[in-house]
Amino acid sequence: MIAFLNISMIRVEKFRTDNKELANKAFAIREEVFVSEQCVKREEEYDNFEDESTHYLAFNNEKPVATARWRETEKGVKLERFAVLKPYRRKGFGEAILQEVLKDVKPLKKKIYLHAQLTAVKFYERNGFEKEGDVFEEANILHYRMFLV
Repeated sequence: MIAFLNISMIRVEKFRTDNKELANKAFAIREEVFVSEQCVKREEEYDNFEDESTHYLAFNNEKPVATARWRETEKGVKLERFAVLKPYRRKGFGEAILQEVLKDVKPLKKKIYLHAQLTAVKFYERNGFEKEGDVFEEANILHYRMFLV
C-alpha cells in the first residue's frame, strides 16, 4: 500500500539561482537522483539555463526532498529537472511541486511541455499531460515529449 502525505502539508518554495542556499539544496537532490542514481553525466545535468530558470524545492518538514524548474523557450514553457529523492517517491511530493509549477506557468498562456522519462509518463498523464510524438533518447534515458492539455 502506498502512503500519501496530505499535499497541503508539503511546503514548496520557489527561487532563482541567486539564492545560493536553496540552489545548492536543489542541485544536491538532482546530483543524487540524476547523476548518482540514473548515471546522467554531470555536464549534461547542469546547463546554461540554470540562471534563467525558475526553480522549486519541496520540503518534508524542513528537509528538501524534491526539486523542479521551468523556463520559457521558443516552443512555450518547458518544465524540467523534476527529481524526488527515492524514500519520498509516490508520497505526493512530485504532485505538490508540479501543481506549484503549473500554478505559476498557466497564467503565461503558452504551451506547457516537458520531456518525461518513460517511468514518469503515467504520473504526467494523471496530471493532464499527453504524449506527443515518438519515444526518444536524452541523456541515455528514454523519454516522451508531453504537453499539458
